Amino acid sequence: MNDSNTDILTQLTRIATALEAIAPKPCPVPDLDTADAFVWHAEKNMLQPVINVNRVDLDLLLGIEQQSTILLENTHRFANKFPANNALLWGARGTGKSSLVKAVHNVLIKKQPGLIKLIEIHREDIPSLPLLLTMLNQTQHRCLLYCDDLSFDDHDDSYKSLKAVLDGGVEGRPDNVLFYATSNRRHLMARDMIENERSTAIHASEAVEEKVSLSDRFGLWLGFHNCDQATYLAMIDGYAKRYGLDKGGLDLHAEAIEWTMTRGARSGRVAWQFIQDIAGRLGIPINS
Repeated sequence: MNDSNTDILTQLTRIATALEAIAPKPCPVPDLDTADAFVWHAEKNMLQPVINVNRVDLDLLLGIEQQSTILLENTHRFANKFPANNALLWGARGTGKSSLVKAVHNVLIKKQPGLIKLIEIHREDIPSLPLLLTMLNQTQHRCLLYCDDLSFDDHDDSYKSLKAVLDGGVEGRPDNVLFYATSNRRHLMARDMIENERSTAIHASEAVEEKVSLSDRFGLWLGFHNCDQATYLAMIDGYAKRYGLDKGGLDLHAEAIEWTMTRGARSGRVAWQFIQDIAGRLGIPINS
């Protein structure tokens, strides 16, 4: 080999080495055997195991029995490798949307440990969804991906990452991943944003179609609403019996009704906050 060929080979070797150095590293395969629940940290490309999940048992979530049945059945089908729909749980604050997702997951892993993994992704990390799905696609586990309090503000384009994942992307959602989201908004964007874009657009219907159609990509919609007084008091009774708070000589119903007046609403969250107050006053520890 002459000097010219040697120089060319040396240059090609340097180029190959440089390209290899700047090439993106392959996505790591996450170890999902360490826990049943995880939180995704996009800044570190890491799934953090959660050993003790903050959740309420399914039988304590009263007033949402129909939603519970539907979501449990949908999740059970997915966990057993049958077709299932992404779900949007929308409605009033504190009505049990996020509690239901965690409770359903708990029911399934109690019956069969390791059957399905619960992975929470924060709203601000939605743009990292494609990377997370690439990582999860390398595992054999069934993964329930969950985002709490999902909504989008004006000029926020991060919804496009979710839109592609739910339905329209080339790769689409991996078969081993299902996506659940909770939101106070049925269409994931504020009404004034919809009206503003509709009023200023040349083609009003087209202006908001892209954003509004995001919610249409959830095959399952479940609505949640504030409960009536009878259901609210039934929640109080259920919590009080479970945690031994019904033996303190207090008129729980009267105090619970007075508690709602200070909160301005009746919901599962308000009931739980009242139970925490009563337990504290009685000096009885409770496990949330």
